Amino acid sequence: MSYFVYILKCSDKSLYTGITTDVKRRFAEHKKGFGGHYTRARKVLKIVYLEKHKDRSSASRREAEIKNLTRDKKINLIKT
Repeated sequence: MSYFVYILKCSDKSLYTGITTDVKRRFAEHKKGFGGHYTRARKVLKIVYLEKHKDRSSASRREAEIKNLTRDKKINLIKT
C-alpha cells in the first residue's frame, strides 16, 4: 500500500502537512471539516504538494521532516 505526504494551503495562507493512503478522500474530509483540528479552524483551499512513499514509516518520517521546515523552505519545496 502506498502512502502520501501532502501539503495543503489554507485560506489564511498557512500550510498544513499530513499523510494519507487516499489523497482524494482525505482532501474531501478536510474540505468538509472532518480533518484535523487545524484545518477545521481554517478553510482548506487546495493541495499544493504531494509525495508518494512505499510505507507508513517512510511517509511519517518525511511528514515530520517537512513539519520542521521553516515556511520559506516549505514554499521552496512546493516550487520544486
